[in-house]
Amino acid sequence: MSSEPRRQMHLNLFLMSVGHHEAAWRHPQSQPERHTDIRYYQELAQAAERAKFDSVFLADGLATWGRAAHSIVGGLEPFTFLAAVSAVTEKIGLIGTVSTTYNEPFHVARKFASLDHISGGRAGWNIVTSGGEMEAQNFNKEEHLHHHLRYQRAAEFLEVATSLWDSWDDDARLFDKASGAFADPEKVRAIEHKGEWFGVKGPLNVPRPPQGHPVLVQAGASDDGREFAARYAEAIFTAQQTLEDAQEFYRDVKTRAQKYGRDPDAIKILPGIGATIGATEAEAREKEEYLHSFINFDRGMGMLSFLLKQDISQIDLDGPVPPFPPIEEVNGMKSRTQLVDELARRENLTVRQLIKRLAGGRGHRTFAGTATQVADQLEEWFTKGAADGFNVMPPLLPGGLNEFAEGVIPELQRRGLFRTEYAGSTLREHYGLSRPRNRFEASSQSERGGENI
Repeated sequence: MSSEPRRQMHLNLFLMSVGHHEAAWRHPQSQPERHTDIRYYQELAQAAERAKFDSVFLADGLATWGRAAHSIVGGLEPFTFLAAVSAVTEKIGLIGTVSTTYNEPFHVARKFASLDHISGGRAGWNIVTSGGEMEAQNFNKEEHLHHHLRYQRAAEFLEVATSLWDSWDDDARLFDKASGAFADPEKVRAIEHKGEWFGVKGPLNVPRPPQGHPVLVQAGASDDGREFAARYAEAIFTAQQTLEDAQEFYRDVKTRAQKYGRDPDAIKILPGIGATIGATEAEAREKEEYLHSFINFDRGMGMLSFLLKQDISQIDLDGPVPPFPPIEEVNGMKSRTQLVDELARRENLTVRQLIKRLAGGRGHRTFAGTATQVADQLEEWFTKGAADGFNVMPPLLPGGLNEFAEGVIPELQRRGLFRTEYAGSTLREHYGLSRPRNRFEASSQSERGGENI
């Protein structure tokens, strides 16, 4: 009698220059001069593909946030980066962050459709609404759009982008040399979108992507963020510090998804994990403390001042963390501010201790231990309703990736929790996601709301 195949976790590699620890660039083994060298990232992606990761992910922001003095800033932009990575890989998914607040949907839809074609169906879009006034000031604005309005804009932005991807039927191109018909004009259509934020005629000038739509990823955990994720996201990168918090987030988002008629299993939730790995637990903790020894606490105070909305540069590092502003007064990174506040209060951390805790993952969970202990932690969260997989955030690259790939992944494979080979070639196949049906294909011309081209 056959049994159901065992559920397996999904693993995404979160690429962050020379590592996720803020002081990784100062480590003797790091090569910070390579942070804009695409060959370096191609090597990391190839290593991740050999380990059978589902995907690699490049985060992105639209400002330096005044950090250039003491940390790596100014990385490569996602579309150029991921296209270059696609050229030297075959299976691994390619996810990039792109803002809906400081872009136009036609541009973004076109670029992601292009990336999906270039990569053979491996593109994913991490949808963000951007997080601060410094980004606004790079786009001819003095103030950042209000949090709730950013999500309203994002919803319409996504509606336009998905309509544009569907503006070509899968079989629209005929390539009929004899008749001279390149495409069937009945299967390429304008979308005629007119909304509150955007007016877009269409169609897209790139045929429908191989995946139908690139995989839609989201990372916000505020109430607006959760609602947006429940309605649209197919994968969620989230930051949770405790098993209980992760379980609550997991239940909440999947419950919200049901009111939109979505299958909760069609949303893959991947909390971040920054694991420092050693041959023994003591060695792992020693490695973690060594990285902490490179922290610039003035920079850390500056980052906390940003979250606290007050200058704390003169307070005692070994004193208590000052009160955070009420969450309703925060107009950017609401969920992360709340997470840091709760972390500081729950563990009664001093300013110094909080800076060290944030240095390894910016609020994502960090852990130091052996490969087996890391696998135990991942298995517990995975089997107890807290995660469908993990956003792996090595504190130091490339060493931390190699340690995870050579130690943790074989242990997960031994337990039957992670693949030993890719079953498909697209990111949707890796994540177990269906290919979206073209919303226009079965409609009559009058229902399509637009003329054929």
